[in-house]
Amino acid sequence: MFDYLANLDPIILALLATLFTWGMTALGAALVFTQKNMNQKFLDSMLGFAGGVMIAASFWSLLSPALEMAEDGPVPIWVPAAIGFMLGGLFLWSVDKILPHLHPGQKMESAEGINPKKKKRSTLLVLAITLHNIPEGLAIGVAFGAVAAGFETASMASAMALAIGIGIQNFPEGVAVAMPLRRDGMSRKKSFMYGQFSGLVEPISAVIGVLAVTFIEPMLPYALSFAAGAMIFVVVEEVIPSSQEEGNKDLASLTLMVGFTVMMILDVALG
Repeated sequence: MFDYLANLDPIILALLATLFTWGMTALGAALVFTQKNMNQKFLDSMLGFAGGVMIAASFWSLLSPALEMAEDGPVPIWVPAAIGFMLGGLFLWSVDKILPHLHPGQKMESAEGINPKKKKRSTLLVLAITLHNIPEGLAIGVAFGAVAAGFETASMASAMALAIGIGIQNFPEGVAVAMPLRRDGMSRKKSFMYGQFSGLVEPISAVIGVLAVTFIEPMLPYALSFAAGAMIFVVVEEVIPSSQEEGNKDLASLTLMVGFTVMMILDVALG
């Protein structure tokens, strides 16, 4: 199976992988058709799990390969990883400041720089999760681009493990958008549409990631580290705080560790 996939165009591979992750977002959002309210402990545990998956993916699928790829480069091996990692975080921080958005669970009146009269809750929530999904799509695109470029440290199994891990953690993101909108009185159909729409950016950013590393191979260690830095920023700034806002800190922390372990096993076992 891996041999067959390896012969496909990397753009097609990245699109297929991110269509799966988008589908997982839609699956989470689809829960609005079965219930109006989600148990807060369950939601917080899913967010914690998602944070663990993203942290593990940032190292095992992105930073570690970036360090290995930089071994024969003209600069010390830590330079591309350090530069790319910080640039990824700074990029998300900049976008975070430019685009007004609402964190899952955050009240409209407590959101900095947002005029509740001018921005709808639905738009702000979708923007928040969309910001999450940009680095995830880039990470998948870069991973499959690395395989297509023939790097020894990149494998089809590892790229697939990354896509599976991100798909798993996209499920609670779909829930985190759709459920609050449903509780606010929005129809089930509209809540679902907003929830799944937040994952649409992943196929787009994945193609950008593939093209970037395909045409500029020496930038691959930087690109992998960039995606890792952006993902870590999202986890620390959005996912973990959202999972602990309702007081379920121990539960969120334990499920974060479970998510990290699951992603680590996926990457090591398949990679």
